Amino acid sequence: MAMRKLITTPDPRLRAKSVKVREITDETRELIADMRAASLAWEAQHPYELSAAMAAPQMGENQRIIIIRDDLDNKDNQHFTALINPEVIRTEGKIDKDQEGCLSVPEIYGLVGRPHKVKVKALLEDGTEVRLKASGYLARTLLHEIDHLDGILFIDHIKDDPTAFYRMNDNGDLVPITDYESEIRNNKDLFPDE
Repeated sequence: MAMRKLITTPDPRLRAKSVKVREITDETRELIADMRAASLAWEAQHPYELSAAMAAPQMGENQRIIIIRDDLDNKDNQHFTALINPEVIRTEGKIDKDQEGCLSVPEIYGLVGRPHKVKVKALLEDGTEVRLKASGYLARTLLHEIDHLDGILFIDHIKDDPTAFYRMNDNGDLVPITDYESEIRNNKDLFPDE
């Protein structure tokens, strides 16, 4: 079977709710391997960015699976942990605003508010149930990816704030998008329901 490809907006599979994985099969493990490979392939084409995580819907598969890079600060560490059927148990702490991007939302970044801490339960690839407590960037990454499983993109959290959108320049710096109306509001690929 050929490796699945990363999909981007406006593909409707990004907006669909994913189904729970009932059994971890060889096909499940193959999807996870494809997610890891696609994540690293994307990163190789984006020198200023690190591929922190991915959700199965980004591969066109509406299954409740995400992968998270083991070290979110180190491009040399290319190992990802798969979380199957991840579920947010609770969030807490102040709401932190920070930049987010998405492999499936090309060239757009945004200043998104998310809770500082999260507790998640999930299954590992071998079927072991785990409970994770995360804060800061790891909490943000988990919440971003779990949103994907419910058809939510990071832009949905900020679509009514024209000052929250950014684009990366040729030096790898994020700069505000100044013409919000033409760049974002009229972009039906990003906001098809409007």
